[in-house]
Amino acid sequence: MDFHITEHKHSKFHNRDMSLFGAFPGSDTLRLALKIPRSFGTYYTEMQIYADPLEFPDDELKYIPFEWSGIENGCDVYSAVFCLETLTGGNPSKGLFCYRYKISGAEKEIFAGGEEPVELKECCEAGDRQLLVFDDSYRTSETFKEGIIYHIFVDRFRKSGKCGARGDAIIKADWDDGIPQYAPFPGAPLKNNVFFGGDLWGIIEKLDYIASLGTKTIYLSPVFEAASNHKYDTGDYLKVDSMFGGDEALKSLFEEAEKRGINIILDGVFNHTGSDSVYFNREGNYKGKGAYNSPQSPYYDWYSFTDYPNGYECWWGVDILPRVKSDSKSYMNFIFGKVIPKWMNMGAYGWRLDVADELSDTFLENLRKTVKKLNPDAPVIGEVWEDATNKISYGRRRPYLRGHELDSVMNYPLRDAVIDYIRNGNSKKIEAVTGGLYRRCPKQSSDCMMNFLGTHDTQRILTVLGGREEGDMTNEELSTLKMSVFQRKDAIRLLKLAYALTAALPGVPCVFYGDEAGLEGYRDPFCRRPFPWNNIENDLLDYYRTIGKIRKTEPLLNGGLFRNIVCREELYVFERTPFDNGRHKLLVVINRSERTVPFVFDEKIDELISGEKGITEIELAPMTAGYIKLSVECEITQDNFR
Repeated sequence: MDFHITEHKHSKFHNRDMSLFGAFPGSDTLRLALKIPRSFGTYYTEMQIYADPLEFPDDELKYIPFEWSGIENGCDVYSAVFCLETLTGGNPSKGLFCYRYKISGAEKEIFAGGEEPVELKECCEAGDRQLLVFDDSYRTSETFKEGIIYHIFVDRFRKSGKCGARGDAIIKADWDDGIPQYAPFPGAPLKNNVFFGGDLWGIIEKLDYIASLGTKTIYLSPVFEAASNHKYDTGDYLKVDSMFGGDEALKSLFEEAEKRGINIILDGVFNHTGSDSVYFNREGNYKGKGAYNSPQSPYYDWYSFTDYPNGYECWWGVDILPRVKSDSKSYMNFIFGKVIPKWMNMGAYGWRLDVADELSDTFLENLRKTVKKLNPDAPVIGEVWEDATNKISYGRRRPYLRGHELDSVMNYPLRDAVIDYIRNGNSKKIEAVTGGLYRRCPKQSSDCMMNFLGTHDTQRILTVLGGREEGDMTNEELSTLKMSVFQRKDAIRLLKLAYALTAALPGVPCVFYGDEAGLEGYRDPFCRRPFPWNNIENDLLDYYRTIGKIRKTEPLLNGGLFRNIVCREELYVFERTPFDNGRHKLLVVINRSERTVPFVFDEKIDELISGEKGITEIELAPMTAGYIKLSVECEITQDNFR
């Protein structure tokens, strides 16, 4: 587009400018204004808006004319005021809209849209713009936003020696250099019955260490009774696995964590159970009749059989994981009447939901109601790998973030963008993902996004940043492949940058156990190695602690507004400003270059990572990050970073 055209929004609901956002409560009234350079010779402007065609294919296109309302800084201003209720027509399911602007000028007519926060692009290049309407009552967890999340895979974090092994379990004694059990090739059957012996008592022993990272929330991998080491094949939702210490250990963990101001969220695996479970009981290890044993089983209605008993629907074809019909009334009564209340009454703060896009909307709505009734501030975070504002699952648009299903989701799009920027300098991607994602999300959802660099399902972030590409290497080859000393040194430098960037963006930074200690590992199961207690990368750990302390104590990072300022291959600068009244803002600078970058300010500022206070000049070393705190009156633009 030859002309710089911007869109501005004032929200009556918030009584403030909300130009950076494209998601609003349903009762809101917006004043939209376009600023169009006078040289375009604009004589007519209108918005063309329509409901999501996947949900409402017959919805008519609405035309909203804009009126000329003045001149500002060499731009014609065209504006319109409309109430969002006129769009939804009182239909609560009508929440996703797309729109564009038709702008008629002296010499040409253009259609403008795109997903940049304020600047519009021509639709032929950038597509239409998204508007999300959510329920007025939508509230997400406030406490969850404080501090960081520490994600623990229980069997691999710390063993206390207090828990015995069940009969068919194999215990590996080599904790420090142990290689997780692996299949001959990805997807091949695997018992996952080889354990390293980590347990909940071991986590209790290391709570002070966990707290030192700035942790507010611990996210545990599944803890309920199950045959495998990963526990995603639930055997009994009402029992903590004895190899993890049983119910007593979990209760003690809740109590000890609370003393340190740390909350615990559990992994809710509600899309499938194990075939070796009290509910299915294919292996016959439980008393009573599971769905596999008899159509008269109280659990028979939970599952979908095609050829009883051996033909049944399972998760991604894995026959040890029979899929549950999540909208089964008896199943929902069980989960919402027994499972959720038991663990939340014991002390669980909230839930991360495994494969949330495979759970029905009815299940998600009722789960959230149950959770919020027990604790209105409890977070419900879904595993969704794509943009959750417009996610399509099984041919249906999912209303995750419209106020009734999830507080927020795991932020996979951000992970991909951060890695691509830190490794490859892809500035266009990080700018598009951050600006667009936070524009499309309700602010209360983006504030609770789980921002991570690695999980139990991905390569270790250190390996991603410095290791060899997996290519077509076998599991056997990957099981012992490690970086050289020089590769590790470079990877650690990149990881510091990546963590500083991730921790400063809207959302809650989530650390996968061992990343802060320099743990390596390729694809699952090699990303699940035991924590290297005898070989911690202390310099990296200290950096994680520094960033974690800032993230926990700096309010601008758990609720401030976000705006990109400079996004180049070697330099990324954005700011976090107060949503309400505040005296300071935070300038985040990622120097991805091999040169020192100097900055001079007209006022005294604080640099939070180095701890320097009351300075006016900064020299940001090569491949480092800066968190610069300065007054809100100090205007920062691209011109400051030429």
